[in-house]
Amino acid sequence: MKEIKVKKGEILQRSGELNTKVYYIKSGLLRSYSIDKNGRENIFMFAPENWVIADTNDPKIPSVLFIDALEDSIVTVLPKDLEREKKNIAALTKRLHVLQNRILMLISSNAIERYEHFVDTYPSIVQRVPQRMIASYLGVTPETLSAAKNKRHKDRNI
Repeated sequence: MKEIKVKKGEILQRSGELNTKVYYIKSGLLRSYSIDKNGRENIFMFAPENWVIADTNDPKIPSVLFIDALEDSIVTVLPKDLEREKKNIAALTKRLHVLQNRILMLISSNAIERYEHFVDTYPSIVQRVPQRMIASYLGVTPETLSAAKNKRHKDRNI
């Protein structure tokens, strides 16, 4: 276990790497994402302060996700350790809950509901993340996100 300083834009993990790590964010903001065959980024997760981010593959299996810093950050780097994860069942359960809710949201919600889910899940980072990244996370285009946010704003002011 070691603590490191990460500069904005620094890549901590690349798709295809072995022996990937677990990152606990003390300060700053990280994200995980994949890049599809068309070169488009698909954001899987954001990790603000006090969150954990990692590729869930076994360390002997190539990672599928990139992890990089969206802000200058301080992170604790941990080896993947299933025994440690079993002991920290509360954190594991929280991550599974967030991911389950996200999957359900993606398959059953419109753009406005997706955005509201994002705000509920990540209230501390709405202003810290570019809109194109929020759109990627939500599985919509930036234009669709903009229209949804405008409609949401109008509906709240009526």
